[in-house]
Amino acid sequence: MAGRILVGTCNWSDHQGFYPEGLPPADRLSYYARYFPLVEVDSTYYGIPPPRRTANWVDNTPESFLFNLKAYRSLTYHEREGGQPREPTPSEESQFAACLIPLRESGKLRALHYQFPPWFGASPLNLDRLTRLRERHPHDLVIVEMRNRSWADPDRLGQLLDLLSESRISLCVVDEPQLGSGSFPRLVEVTDRRLTAVRFHGRNSSTWYARGKTSGDRFNYLYRPEELRDWEPDIRRLSTEADEVHLLFNNNRSNYAVVNGLQMAEILGLELPTSILDLPGGQPPTDGAPQLPFGSER
Repeated sequence: MAGRILVGTCNWSDHQGFYPEGLPPADRLSYYARYFPLVEVDSTYYGIPPPRRTANWVDNTPESFLFNLKAYRSLTYHEREGGQPREPTPSEESQFAACLIPLRESGKLRALHYQFPPWFGASPLNLDRLTRLRERHPHDLVIVEMRNRSWADPDRLGQLLDLLSESRISLCVVDEPQLGSGSFPRLVEVTDRRLTAVRFHGRNSSTWYARGKTSGDRFNYLYRPEELRDWEPDIRRLSTEADEVHLLFNNNRSNYAVVNGLQMAEILGLELPTSILDLPGGQPPTDGAPQLPFGSER
């Protein structure tokens, strides 16, 4: 039997033109949850929320709603001292563990997402660091996303896949520009039968290494319907090899992630909480030039 497929976006605070005018920011999550069953929380990379805030997320979403949380930046070695990645402090580890408790106890914590930086290359030390993820999260689902191309080298890839499979950690499948050492190829592999995830970053090569004012400047790309349909065979195959597949759109310029997420759900014939036609100004996606089914870019 095929595993279930869930579509969501990376964070809910973006998506210009998606939320009704005048909707308070505090009400955006509950509004988002009317249309998607899943969200990846990226803000936890920048700062660790207190447990009372994650408990509020629980209270403001339906019982079946799920969260993937992105690991805090020191846990993924984005913090550096003297040019070298530093280990997270005990305080950072304990604070991050505490913020997970309300989500885990409610059953809404689906996975932890570890996105490693471009300088986290293939090496014995970094393989050991990956092994320690299972020690840190003995009972949670864990997804790792590589951003250094050295992990895809034939001599290293087998080691990576074997380690992840043995540790029951999921390798994130990515759709992103193939440009230099700071990109990872489209590698459709299941390393943890329980869950696999695909993250759609867009294909804007001109901004892949750019430092814009917002992440939306970097991930400024609206997928064409045919580009999404190209993924259908791989997604169907993933769903036969994994119990659950998460499709997460990180192209967060304007409302592109929401648009493409809803289009992908329609392509796959998935049932979402609310139809795209129920959105303000909603129109079904077209196969012509990229258009926004609702709202407008600001």
